[in-house]
Amino acid sequence: MTALPSRLYAIVDAGQTGGRPLPEVIDAMLAGGVSVLQLRVKDGPADAFLRMALDARERTERAGCLFIVNDRVDIALAARADGVHLGQDDLPLEAARPLMGERLIGISTHSVEQAEEAERGGADYIGFGPMFPTRTKETGYASRGPAMLRSVRSRVRLPIVAIGGITADNVARTWESGADAAAMISYLTRGEDVAARVKEILGRI
Repeated sequence: MTALPSRLYAIVDAGQTGGRPLPEVIDAMLAGGVSVLQLRVKDGPADAFLRMALDARERTERAGCLFIVNDRVDIALAARADGVHLGQDDLPLEAARPLMGERLIGISTHSVEQAEEAERGGADYIGFGPMFPTRTKETGYASRGPAMLRSVRSRVRLPIVAIGGITADNVARTWESGADAAAMISYLTRGEDVAARVKEILGRI
């Protein structure tokens, strides 16, 4: 299975849906043509996260879309997700791999050193950022920018998903700087027509 089937890596955050029900946002993204979607749930109990993940799994499976769960290996396994994406403070890669088996594991990185460590550890892809200033998620890191992305690209062979502040205005520069895919969250859900925004980005590939 290809780790990154598209240059757009869509993320839906349960806490940032623009006031829409989460299933409605997921369906709109799928209608727009996303082929990889990550579910992010930062607040609330695990059983609520699992219900959301199971529903998202059903919707993405019908659409033939790769489904990734953010942060939680247990939720990813229980929901039959295709993979999990882990941050620097989540379950370590070496502990997650025996549990996930051949399912995908992505690792968030913020420096060349972290990217190289993720590659050595056997990650399937890395997230890198924040690329540009963003209010979607507080990372504790200043924006990295295209120059640092190019440095990471020169040092690792893994697919790179750039993330953080990516919009229609800078997505091409992100790809040109070495990202295999651009992760987008708020840009896709800010407008009234989520599917149209997805199609807009896919049309730039």
